[in-house]
Amino acid sequence: MQTDNHSVAQAVHDLGSALWFGGSAMGVIGVNSAGRDLKEGADRIRVASSAWGRYAPAQWAGIAATLAAGLQLTRVGGRRIALQQGFGTVGATKAALAVAGAAATAYAAYCGKRISDATAEAERRGEPIEVVDATTPTEHTPESIAKWQRQQRVAQFLGPVLAGANIAAGSHLVQSYRAGATAQGILGRLLPNR
Repeated sequence: MQTDNHSVAQAVHDLGSALWFGGSAMGVIGVNSAGRDLKEGADRIRVASSAWGRYAPAQWAGIAATLAAGLQLTRVGGRRIALQQGFGTVGATKAALAVAGAAATAYAAYCGKRISDATAEAERRGEPIEVVDATTPTEHTPESIAKWQRQQRVAQFLGPVLAGANIAAGSHLVQSYRAGATAQGILGRLLPNR
């Protein structure tokens, strides 16, 4: 007999999402702006790049756990998707948020690599590197760095926003397992004009 018990998958999903969201938010709020405490612009970029590089394996493990556990939760919730009104829509929205968040995180990492490479190239040429912090250029920042900083800043903010929205959608789905919500969803599917 198959059950709807999915507590392990839910725990893996929630812990993975927490790792992804928490680390991304801390990086955007703390790591990027912490470079302001350093004197040299290149150091501001290097330190943030190093910190993000060290965190990346944990962040990707959190994203992988979120996506893999999300697939398992979808599998065990198959009957609810078919029977309970709104469950499938919220589940599809949640999946889209997770995929978009993973894409934003990947693009932020790509931008970070481009910033790091452009910084190293500017240093080789002897160009001064002036930045406010890891993702905020000044009017004197070389354009080869500044354009990637602007893109990374947006992508890095999207990461925790989309991860947080994914967590919120997951909370909605968990609440739909309550008996009253289940009954209301099934009645809504069977009697849509009630």
